[in-house]
Amino acid sequence: MKVIQWYPGHMAKAMRMMEDNLKLCDGVVLVLDARCPAASYNRGIADMVRAKSVLYVLNKADLALAEPLLDAMREAGRQAFLLNATDPRAARPLLQAMENLVKDRLERNRQKGTVRPMRFLVAGVPNTGKSTLINLLAGAKKATTGDRAGVTRGKQWVKCGSVELLDTPGTMPPSCEDQALARRLAYVGSINDDILALDEIALCLLEELWELSPQGLKDRYGIDGGTGLEMLEGLCTRRGFLLRGGDFDYERGQRALLDDLRRGKLGRLSFDTLDDLKEVGLV
Repeated sequence: MKVIQWYPGHMAKAMRMMEDNLKLCDGVVLVLDARCPAASYNRGIADMVRAKSVLYVLNKADLALAEPLLDAMREAGRQAFLLNATDPRAARPLLQAMENLVKDRLERNRQKGTVRPMRFLVAGVPNTGKSTLINLLAGAKKATTGDRAGVTRGKQWVKCGSVELLDTPGTMPPSCEDQALARRLAYVGSINDDILALDEIALCLLEELWELSPQGLKDRYGIDGGTGLEMLEGLCTRRGFLLRGGDFDYERGQRALLDDLRRGKLGRLSFDTLDDLKEVGLV
């Protein structure tokens, strides 16, 4: 399988920008994908913000089964929060969690008579929903969003009521040492599809989904197991993805599979396990 690696020049620039602006921030909101929090944990960012108070936000909770992972992170002493950033009702509890994160600094400011908004750096790998989170708190579309990796390219400060948030570009680690975790980032759209071997990704995804959530494949495509290729051909047959002469249109099938996964059409699921969290140091 082709090695997955994606670290364009703007990401290195973004890391330097975050490091330069970190001193202006009281806390950090580190946004993870709830379907794969270990895979979406950039240890380069984590090392950079080690001296700051960090809230780990497991976003896209509506697509995931992440409650056991959230509990494990909290038991390990992490300040962690499960979020669906597209749900307006989540804004108030998220803001409360952020204020609790920096409550000591807030109290010190009150004692000094200092009145200013608390500032947070919002960081994470691409397509975890950082800008959507900011728009949730702002109550308006102030940060650019998209369903693909690499939408945000520059920094922007956004005033959100009692806090100010620094939106930053999604950044990957310079090297993806664990290719199993890298594949999960490819599944959920955190890596640019244009650099991927989508045929390999789709076959791996089907095999992994059959282990994790076979009912989703049965319900959506009428698939009943088999090799990755056999399942992809079943998907193409069910969806009518056929070329002239009756050959399978594998490319349409691959893209439909990834799109359905990313939109939650295959049911709620989480790829990562407690062992994955341990491997990356989250618990």
